[in-house]
Amino acid sequence: MTAEHEKVWKNCLSLIKDNVNPQSFKTWFEPIKPLKVEDKNLTIQVPSQFFYEWLEEHYVTLLRKALDRELGVGSKLEYSIIVDNSNTNARNPHAYTINMPTRNAGYNNKNEVGIPLNVNANIHNPFIIPGLKKINIDSQLNPNYTFDNFIEGDCNRLARSAGFAVANKPGGTAFNPLMIFSSVGLGKTHLVHAIGNRIKEVSPNKSVLFVSSEKFVNQYVDSCKNGNNNDFLNFYQLLDVLIVDDVQFFAKKEKTQEIFFQIFNHLHQNGKQIILTSDRAPRDLKDVDERLLSRFKWGLSADLQVPDLETRISILEHKMYEDGIKLNAEVVEYVAHNIDSNIRELEGALISLLAQASLNRKDIDLDLAKKMVKNFVKNASREISIEYIQKLVSDYYSLSIEQLKSKTRKREIVQARQISMYFAKQLTKAPLKKIGMHFGGRDHSTVIHACQTVSDLMDTDRKFKSDVEEISKRIKINTF
Repeated sequence: MTAEHEKVWKNCLSLIKDNVNPQSFKTWFEPIKPLKVEDKNLTIQVPSQFFYEWLEEHYVTLLRKALDRELGVGSKLEYSIIVDNSNTNARNPHAYTINMPTRNAGYNNKNEVGIPLNVNANIHNPFIIPGLKKINIDSQLNPNYTFDNFIEGDCNRLARSAGFAVANKPGGTAFNPLMIFSSVGLGKTHLVHAIGNRIKEVSPNKSVLFVSSEKFVNQYVDSCKNGNNNDFLNFYQLLDVLIVDDVQFFAKKEKTQEIFFQIFNHLHQNGKQIILTSDRAPRDLKDVDERLLSRFKWGLSADLQVPDLETRISILEHKMYEDGIKLNAEVVEYVAHNIDSNIRELEGALISLLAQASLNRKDIDLDLAKKMVKNFVKNASREISIEYIQKLVSDYYSLSIEQLKSKTRKREIVQARQISMYFAKQLTKAPLKKIGMHFGGRDHSTVIHACQTVSDLMDTDRKFKSDVEEISKRIKINTF
């Protein structure tokens, strides 16, 4: 028989599932485990304190509604938070109830008053320009990198949300340290600069410093040569917010790791914020001391993934808006569709396209875009046509191509049409408008809706997912 707590939570999930999108349900509710129910108190287990805070921030009303329906008004939800055993200073798991002011309860009560950077003018400042004596330093932040021009998408939503929370309350959230990791060119440096700039905006008295791992290593080496490594240590321990870029380069540098370990401990124990970037997850860092790795895992590690087509289009449109440029939507979609691995390359392609148009005094049309993209895309595979996709899908479902293009709303034909649009977007270089024209003159918003519907159904309908995977295999087999 199903235990009472499991039954209660299952019923709660049925309500929750109807009120959130499938991806959010999978991310934030499937990992939860019900532990027990006593009277009107349900206890659930969540994977981390970050997970708990996210639920409290975004879904507390929905949880309250679901629990009231199952256990009645006055019911309580308690969280059992899993604590990483590698954190030697970790607290034991705590439980919180959603009908109490749990935010900051037992947590986040750290001192918000930053230590001024000029408390001791005798400490050597490794950033000071020779000949200058003032101890105040520039934060080394790029003011052009902000949250306003960091385009949000599914690929970066978690990292951006955590970064924004840190920026508004540095040292006062569960995300300390905050580790942002990704492959090159996906925006991690932009994001941490945006966090630093936001902190300077909302907390101007806090001392914020961005430093690359390479510069940190060189400063430490110089301090050892000059006999002032204690000043180096003291200087970094005075900061309120320390942002270190590309910590993977600390690998095999044992002395640097040791000094950074001391700085990390001091800042963390005094409620100061630490933000790190890396090209890989903490668990994948090699030749880094285990004590340091365990501390990297204390807070939140969030990755930035390759942006999807809609996000890439948004990035290009924002870049064009900033530069006062207007391009044909067909050109923008083509560039975004073909350059899909790196935001840096995407922006570089736009710059190259503008340069080509300016030098050759040509209008920026689709033909020019195609010629330019060849310089960025290597080993381009043979293009699959929309007609070919339509034929395969219609054959699979025993339909005619005319039915796919028709206005009928029969469920089986609508799904076949949506699957065809989904593969047309995924596997061809056609812009959304052109795809829509191949399906009875539908517009680009219909194509976007069809693709989203297919993605959602694949998450919730096993039979539908099996059909899509089988069609995908047939397309690939018959293409090569």
